[in-house]
Formats: sequence, C-alpha cells, structure tokens
Amino acid sequence: MNVNMNTSGLWFRSLVSGGLKSTQQKMERQAECENKITFFENQKESLKNMQCDTLEAIERKLEMLHSYEDQITAAKQEYNNEQMWHILDEAKERGEKIAEEAEKMKPKTEEERKEELKEEALQTEEEKGELTESMEEISDIVEEVSEELLEETEEQMIEQAEDSADALIDQKVIKKISEEEMREDKIYKRIDLYV
Repeated sequence: MNVNMNTSGLWFRSLVSGGLKSTQQKMERQAECENKITFFENQKESLKNMQCDTLEAIERKLEMLHSYEDQITAAKQEYNNEQMWHILDEAKERGEKIAEEAEKMKPKTEEERKEELKEEALQTEEEKGELTESMEEISDIVEEVSEELLEETEEQMIEQAEDSADALIDQKVIKKISEEEMREDKIYKRIDLYV
C-alpha cells in the first residue's frame, strides 16, 4: 500500500513548480485517491453509530463494513496501478527531454559550424551577434584614440610652429643687432694714420 495520506501543500507545490505533465497528473490521481479513501473511512465511522437490534441488521452492517474496506483497498490498488503507468509516462517524458538535449549537444559538422559563423556575422541590427558588438566597440575605441592623437598632433605642430617663429624672430633680432653694430663700427671707426 503506497498511499501517502499527508499531502498538505503538495498540490500547491506542483502548480508552482510547473514540472512535468506526468507529475501534475500524479498529484491529481493522488488527491482523487485520498478523497475516495477519506469518503469510505467516514462511511466506516458512521457505521459505528448505527444501531443493530437483529442478527440481519448486524449481518448487513458487517457486509457494509467489508464493502467499504474493499472499496478502500480497490482505491489504493487503482492508485498503485496508475502509479506504475505514471512512472512509465514520466520516464518517457524524461527520455524525450534527454533526447532533445542530446540533439543540441551533438557534435556539428564542419559545414554546420561554418554556417553558424556566417549567420552570426550577418545577423540583423535587431539581433546583433557578438562579432558585431565587438566591431562596434573596437570602432568606438579607434575613433576616440584617433581624436586624441589628432589633438596631440595639432598641439605639437602649434608648439613647433611657435618655437620656429621664436627662433626666426631671435635670428632676425640677432641679425639686426649685428647689422647695427657693424654700422656703428663703420661710422665711428677711427682711422689713425701717421704720415
């Protein structure tokens, strides 16, 4: 007799867990079996309150008691038989799920792998693949780096131009000063001649 009478919360747990269909059916059969057993147990209890004055009434009461016990045994047997079918159904469902997973895990041929790579590389904007996302990240990084390099290059060119301008100005100033000194030397040069 494999009937478990303590099912508090099992029905709720089966609904929440959303497990296999066979598991939900098992819970329904178990609840149905428990309801039948409870009904016949209550009928047996009501027989205790029944008054029997004659031998025929006692015989009838005993027949009813045996009938209720037979009904309880039949309900338990029916549940156990259904449990055997349930185990087979559950095993079949699990086998189907395992077969689906095995199909997913099956090694792919070279052509299938190439096809998957092509599909991922050519995915639409709605379904961007890892390759597309990586390319976008790389292009963003390249753009940022090129902008930074351009700014640095411009700054260096400006500094070099300023340095060149300063050097040119310094050369012009030096040249002008040297020209002025030469003029001054020419103007004020004493000539001492002794004859």
